[in-house]
Amino acid sequence: MQHLNSNRLPIPLAACAAIALLSALGASPQALAQTPAASNKAAARGEPVTLNFSNAEIEAVARAMASMTGRNVVVDPRVKGTMNLNSERAVSPAVAYNLFLATIRLQGYTVVEVGGLDKVVPEADAKLQGGSVSAGPVSANSNSQLTTQIFKLNFEPANNLVAVLRPLISPNNTINVNPGNNSLVITDYADNLQRIARIIAALDVANATDVEILPLKHALASDLAPLVLRLVESGGAGAPAGQADSSFKTTLVAEPRSNTLILRAANAARVAQVKLLVEKLDQPTQGSNGAAGNIYVVYLKNADATKLAVTLRAAMSGEARAGSAPSAPGSVGGMGSTAVSAQPSTGGQIQADPSTNSLIITAPEPQYRQLRAVIDRLDTRRAQVFVESLIIEINDDKAAQFGVQWQDLLGSKGHNKVLVGTNYNTNGSTNIVGLAGTLAADQAAGLANVKSLPTAPAGLNLGYLKNINGLYVLGALANMLQSNGIGNVLSTPNVMTLDNEEAKITVGQNVPMVTGSYASTGGSTNTANPFQTIERKDVGLTLKIKPQISENGTIRMTISQEVSSIQASSVNSASGIITNKRLIETNVLVEDGSIVVLGGLLQDQYSGNQDKVPGLGDVPLFGNLFKSESRSRSKTNLMVFLRPVVMRDANEVEQLSLGRYDQIRAEQAAGQPGSSVLVPVNQAPQLPALAPRPAPATAPGTK
Repeated sequence: MQHLNSNRLPIPLAACAAIALLSALGASPQALAQTPAASNKAAARGEPVTLNFSNAEIEAVARAMASMTGRNVVVDPRVKGTMNLNSERAVSPAVAYNLFLATIRLQGYTVVEVGGLDKVVPEADAKLQGGSVSAGPVSANSNSQLTTQIFKLNFEPANNLVAVLRPLISPNNTINVNPGNNSLVITDYADNLQRIARIIAALDVANATDVEILPLKHALASDLAPLVLRLVESGGAGAPAGQADSSFKTTLVAEPRSNTLILRAANAARVAQVKLLVEKLDQPTQGSNGAAGNIYVVYLKNADATKLAVTLRAAMSGEARAGSAPSAPGSVGGMGSTAVSAQPSTGGQIQADPSTNSLIITAPEPQYRQLRAVIDRLDTRRAQVFVESLIIEINDDKAAQFGVQWQDLLGSKGHNKVLVGTNYNTNGSTNIVGLAGTLAADQAAGLANVKSLPTAPAGLNLGYLKNINGLYVLGALANMLQSNGIGNVLSTPNVMTLDNEEAKITVGQNVPMVTGSYASTGGSTNTANPFQTIERKDVGLTLKIKPQISENGTIRMTISQEVSSIQASSVNSASGIITNKRLIETNVLVEDGSIVVLGGLLQDQYSGNQDKVPGLGDVPLFGNLFKSESRSRSKTNLMVFLRPVVMRDANEVEQLSLGRYDQIRAEQAAGQPGSSVLVPVNQAPQLPALAPRPAPATAPGTK
């Protein structure tokens, strides 16, 4: 990462001396070590940079930006002065260049791109230096650069809109009319051209003849526009007789920045009707002189009223503290006097009504205007994040066992007998002595079948039985076993949540765990009854996630991923159930739609056991008759992946939901049972097909 900073810059430097320029800017050693070619390569890789220019010459900063981004930048000799350009964190070269464009725009300069050359010129002369020209939709890629846009009108005369749009364009930029094809040619910044395009689209409709701008003194434009429009279009009170016009709907657009209404109607009578309604409604409310508070109800569309009320109350309390600060000596009011706050001294009260998700505000009208502006900015649709999680676990277990056991009498003398043999318990296999005793006892009771061994070990068994006094006795036993086990578990928990809101999904079982017990040991009938205390815990898969979307589109996520299961061998254990648990708790930063690996487990275990007779068990080949051996190997691969996708509007959410809906329907259709006459249940439930949704109707005058 490069760090570009400067506290004091010299006079403009030569364009070709990139290394000397970076040295004068106080760049770090890493940045100084880069040649111009290396800087261009770094810019091509998009390495982040941190900006820290303080009182730097504009020309020097422009050349630094050129070296950083690989652009060709030329500074007009009339561009003079210094600038401050800082970034709190590392940003990409493209973002750093946009910050540079926005900063010089505030100082009366701008950048015009012509033929791959960026020219830094005074804003007043920028329209004469060229720049991009477009007749289609306004592009938002270069919001801080001047663009010439051609708007072709279909219905409204272009001359009628000049008076409406001229106040919305900065003084240094132009708006011109071409009467030949009824079009407007506007040169301005791209971000302002987007707003102008929306206004033109609302005004350029059929049968419209009059355009008026109605400034408001007391009411809010965003509140008054839908109310007046509803009264006018419904033929409400005040509509002149015989003036109903169904061929054209009145357009009334609110312009919040100047608190004005932009009106266009089919005829002068409708314009007069709207003006009369606006004049009657644009009145100060009772008690709005600042001495007493007014009560307002604001219905929220997206925000939570309870949370927003807490935020607004905190903002109001901070404003009240700032307004009551004592003045410095010598201020108005005399030595040591208290400065009078320009804010209303009465303050305001804000309460939330959760049932209607609305705010009840008690405040003077000027303060209510300030609060309403904040509410309109905060009450916006929040983005959502759809998180796809992928958990893959692969197990591979292998085991092999081979052993020979035998028992025999070599002879006897008197009451003495000589016994020789081997017996092993390798890997939990059954001992030959125990097998022989069980076989003899069963035969004595008349239960055993000499064609089989009771409780024989798993695998292939080769044995030798001797008949002694009518009973078969096990003399030798060879056991061979090989086992393979493969497991593949794939889990894909998905969850959707609002930006900066935690979501949790759990898929599993609620398992009882014994935490305590009491058993009665006395014989008295008055003793307490035995009992057990049980606690239930979730065993399965749990995903908790809290995403936070940053301004540049990256997503910061706080994640807790847990996978637990019950160990099969402990189900009937007297000491209780044993659970296997794998937990990941982490914070990650990932791009929208990208896949990130959270972590995993790569485990490889080997174990080997061998029982043998010393000496004899080491003889090649022959020694296998005097030993028993088992080996096992277990491999486990567990990986967890995550993919977040940002859903910024209802259309994206609907497209994702419809895609998953169709996927489930396809799987259900593929899983339909085959036709059968004997068991005539030949159709499984299936999701219905979704009917196409009609296009939403756009209300007149809305944006």
